[in-house]
Amino acid sequence: MNSSIRAGDFQGTHVLRFRGDIRVTLCGALDAYCERMVKDPAFHAVVIDLEQTENLDSTALGCLARLSIRVKKLNQRVPTLICNSNNLKRILSSMGFHDVFMIVDRAAYDALSLPALPEGIELPAGTDLAMESTRARVIAAHKQLMSMNDANAETFRDLVDALEQEQTEGAPLDELRAAVSKQVPEQDQN
Repeated sequence: MNSSIRAGDFQGTHVLRFRGDIRVTLCGALDAYCERMVKDPAFHAVVIDLEQTENLDSTALGCLARLSIRVKKLNQRVPTLICNSNNLKRILSSMGFHDVFMIVDRAAYDALSLPALPEGIELPAGTDLAMESTRARVIAAHKQLMSMNDANAETFRDLVDALEQEQTEGAPLDELRAAVSKQVPEQDQN
C-alpha cells in the first residue's frame, strides 16, 4: 500500500485520511494543510481517519497532537479520530491521545449518523526535504508529544536534546529519519 494523506472538507468539517505508513516525509504537507484549515472561516471540526493506516512515526503523532491542541483552543472541542486497529490504539493510548482526541472505531462513528466523509485530494509527499525545516518540524512535533505527559517527556527527551544540539552542527537526513523511526513503540505483527 502506498503511503498518503488525503484531505477534504464538507461544510466546515475537514477530513484527513491516512493510508499506509505515515512518516516525516508527509508531515510538511500535513502541517501546511492544517495551517490553512484552522484559518478557514468555515472551519468547525476535523476528523482523522486511520482505518487504512499501518503505522505512524513519532513526528506524525506530534503533528496530530499539535493539531488537536490548536483545534481545542479554537473551538473548545477535540477532533475525532477513527481507528479500528488495536495496535494503533495501543500506541495512541500510550502517547496520551485519549486526552486530546475523541477516539472511536468506524462502527461508533457511523452510529452517529453523520454525513459520509469526503474522499478529498492527496497531499504531496516531500521528496527533497530541506534539512533545517525538517529538523525543526521533528523537534516541534516531539516537543508537543513531550508536553502531553511525563512518559512521553522521558521517551523523547534524549532525541530532542540530540536534535537541538545537531541543529547547529548539521546531520545527514538519513540519520534524522533513522533516529525518528526508533522512537515509536513497536507494533504487533498480528
